[in-house]
Amino acid sequence: MIHYTPMVQSPVGLFTVGVFQDVAWATKGIDALKQAGFPPESLTILAKDTPEAAALIERALGAKGDRLDLAVVGPIVARGALVESLQGTARDLAALGLAGTMRRVGFQSHDGRIFETLAGRGGVLVAIRGEPRAADALAILHSYGGGNAAIGAWAGRI
Repeated sequence: MIHYTPMVQSPVGLFTVGVFQDVAWATKGIDALKQAGFPPESLTILAKDTPEAAALIERALGAKGDRLDLAVVGPIVARGALVESLQGTARDLAALGLAGTMRRVGFQSHDGRIFETLAGRGGVLVAIRGEPRAADALAILHSYGGGNAAIGAWAGRI
């Protein structure tokens, strides 16, 4: 007799990340994600601290973003589960930047450097948390101009 062990979901989250060239493109992509059924609480937005980026976060996520000063990028405004995951218990996102913290959510450090460079140039990073629809999120990011869109390395089942 063969015994099958059910797969167990671990607490590690999966993020799909893309960087839009500016707030206007990010707005279109975020609206498409919401229309596809991705709830605001699954979204993260991170961008250079500008009035437009702050307004986008408040409109899209229903609350003001946190202001941080990231290594390499400079002052940003951000909100969402990805920010919480990157902060870690030491609250070191500001010191280590995206390149130093993206490994926490399954990306290689070179992916973090790319995201960091694009955000530093004024891009708007959008991340979606959730494994079941990661491919859908990736397709929407690509369709609406989310450059360098990728799904973090998955380690969600044991």
